[in-house]
Parts: sequence; structure tokens; C-alpha cells
Amino acid sequence: MQQPVSHESETAPQHLPSTPDIPSKTTWYMSHPESLLHLSPGKTANCTVKRDVNSSDSDKSSTSAANDSNSTDDCEVEISNAELGLSEDHFSQPDGHFCMSTMEELEMAIENCKEMILESVEKSEKRKSLIKKLIQLRIKLQETKDGSEVSLPNIKTVLGHHFLKKPIVSPKHYCEKCNGIIWGMLQTWHQCIDCGFSCHGKCINLIQRTCVSVKVKENPVYILDISPEIGLSSQNYRCAECRTHIMFKNSWVEPRMCDYSGLYLCPNCHWNSQAIIPARVLHNWDFEPYRVCRASRQFLRLMRKKAVLRIDEINPMLFTFVEELSLVRKMREEILMMKRYFLACKHALKNKLLMMLSERQHFVDNADVYSMQDLIDVESGILVEYLTRIHTHFKRHIKQDCEVCRGQGFICEICKCDAILFPFDNCVAICDKCSCVFHADCYNRKEKNCFRCSRKEQRAKRSLSEDL
Repeated sequence: MQQPVSHESETAPQHLPSTPDIPSKTTWYMSHPESLLHLSPGKTANCTVKRDVNSSDSDKSSTSAANDSNSTDDCEVEISNAELGLSEDHFSQPDGHFCMSTMEELEMAIENCKEMILESVEKSEKRKSLIKKLIQLRIKLQETKDGSEVSLPNIKTVLGHHFLKKPIVSPKHYCEKCNGIIWGMLQTWHQCIDCGFSCHGKCINLIQRTCVSVKVKENPVYILDISPEIGLSSQNYRCAECRTHIMFKNSWVEPRMCDYSGLYLCPNCHWNSQAIIPARVLHNWDFEPYRVCRASRQFLRLMRKKAVLRIDEINPMLFTFVEELSLVRKMREEILMMKRYFLACKHALKNKLLMMLSERQHFVDNADVYSMQDLIDVESGILVEYLTRIHTHFKRHIKQDCEVCRGQGFICEICKCDAILFPFDNCVAICDKCSCVFHADCYNRKEKNCFRCSRKEQRAKRSLSEDL
């Protein structure tokens, strides 16, 4: 079947032969389980681990299954709620559902789960199952704290996703669980209001991918290594998300590498979607889109406007080689100087001049943090034009329109020129100690000797001598 190409530079999912259900694994945490524990090696939680009598039997059965050449390690070891110190519910519940209402119970279960992870065999199926359970418990705890289920009564929550039932008449979509076409006129379907994950109504309780908005809220940090490939062997020749067996000799399940995470995934989890990679932008100033998996694409989309990039710490040479970026930094620093005038000006406060930067709130707070959207707009020229317009408006208010702001200017104490100077003017020098403003030529000619600081020192010495 010929697959349509969407307007988001991605290909439609390939329809593969039916495969058995694969145990749920989470891409973001499986490769780094230690990030879930927040425990140093050798440290144990101050909680008692509650185990079932049959837990030892299940360990033995899982071990024997691993040694059986005819069996696979797809069989997940079930971790009951009782083992974690929670009340059991023997009725059918969707994956990620827990029968508790208090945060204390959830916190205790999380500590018990951490303890069991530390005691389990490394890379065993039981450890993987415990990690999955820990993720679900943390999601449930966060939802309980936020009160999301109370404030959004029409939302169905599964693995951090907040699914909203979509109307019948809608554009064609693909289910991100079964990869089948969603026929809006015939089938019920839902979409996550946070990450955009779409799926059939019948697939909603079978999804395996934790909502990327959870990671964005808990740890909004980019991978800053370019295509950090680790190889299929490190993944045990399995898809990093759904754990399907993948290898290059198998034409049905072709491994596809995500350029952002460096992980290999199956075609079900990697649709050859394209996205701009932050690491390539910061190190190479490369804005070409590269192929990424579905989870990475959703994560990058949610992170695009978050100001988390400190270019001075990552690649300070970028300001030297990208003239537009250097100009943006200069204007941002000057806008922060102007902000001091606005906070003391009743006219600026009344007219809400700083609200002109409401689209990029971090520009009002600091001058050294950028978002990916900022860098994309620098490359396209949009940000330079945007900041130049606002910078000019702010400058005109202080130097021409407002008597209050103009009265806070400086006169060069070296040359005594009548021209009023401001810290954001060109060709001025600012004293590091008292912030007094001079002409740059005058200040350098006096070997950066500030007259105001000299007067303060003489006054302090005179006062000290009088006291003695």
C-alpha cells in the first residue's frame, strides 16, 4: 500500500506482520535506570520490603525460562502491588492503574520498588519490570500531587498521557500503538493533549510509551552529543522502546537509528520523522532536519520553546562565528540595562513596555539562556528583526519620550561634555564598581580611573582620620 506523506516532513508508519505483545518498556529510562533511583551505590531505603510467598518461586521460574533455549525473554516478570506494600485489586485494570489514593502510600511503594531494584539481578527481566513499575508509580504520584484527574474529568490518563476523545470528523491519522489508519468516521480515537500521541480507543490501554511531557516536566535537558550511537549489541538486539527483536538481516523489522538519542528502534516506533537536532545546532550551527523516532520528535517539539541552553557553557565560540547571534546577545544585555529604568518609571509601568517581550519571557530575566526556537529564529533572521524593533522602541522611550528616564542619564565626569550618556549607548565605558558611565575614550585615557570611586575613597579616608 502506498503510504501518504504528512506535512511534518515524516513518512507514515509501515504496516508490519502481526507480532506477539511485547512487555512494556520505557525508552527514556531503560538505558539509565540509575536516574530513577536517586540512591548512591550501597544506600538503601528506610522501608521494609513486603514480598509474597510465591516471589521466590517466580524468581526460579524466570531463571529456568531464561535457560530454556526454546523460550524467549519476552515474558515479563509480574510485580504485584502487594510486593510493593500496596493493597491488591484482583479485578482487571489498565496498565499503570493503582488502587491507592494517598501520596504516603505511593511514596512508600516507590521506596520499596527502589529497594527491590537494587536487590534484583542486573539486566534481568525482573529488574526491567521493576523499573517499569517505578515509572508508573512516579507518574501516578505526580498526577496525585497535581490533582490532574480532578481538574480534568473528561481526560483519560494512561502512563502520563492525558487522552481526549476526538471528534468523528477529523483528518486522517495513524495509531501510534498498532500503526493502523484511524478512520474517523468509523472508529473511536483519542489524542494526548500534552504530546499529541494518537491511538484507537481499543489501543489506549495497550500503549507502552510514557508521555514525553513527564520527562519535560521532571528533567528538561537535551542530549548534547551528536548522534550518540551505542550499537545494537548494547540494546540486546531489541527495539529501544517496544523491545521487539531487530537486526539488519531481518528485512521485516529493519533497525532505524534515532539521530537524537543514538538508539535503534523498529519501524513501528521510528517512522522516519525529521527534526532539527539541538546538538548539531550548538556544535555545528547545522539546522538540517535529521531522522528521529516518534518519542524523540515529540520530546523535541515540547522542548522547542523552553529556555534551557546556556551557549556560553556549551560552545562560547559560537558567538564569534555567528554574527547574528552575537548581535542578539548584545541587544539582550542592553535590554536588561533598560529594564532598570522601566522599573523606576511610572509611565513605563503604566504602558507595560516590558510586555512587548511576553512571547520570550526569558529575555526579561537574563541574557545568557536560549531556547531552540530562539536559535532557529536567529538563523532565519526573525529574531534579529524582532529584537531590533523592541530595542529601538525602548531606547526612544528612555532617551526622548520620557523625562523621568532621561533624567537618570549620566554626564561624563572626565570631559564634562553636556551630552547625556546611558549604559546601553555605543562607545561608552561603565565602571565595574559603581556603574558610572563615561565616554570609552575618556575612560581609557585616564587608565580606567573612575572619578566617583576616587571621591568615595577619599571621603572614606577623611572620615576614618576624623574618627581617630
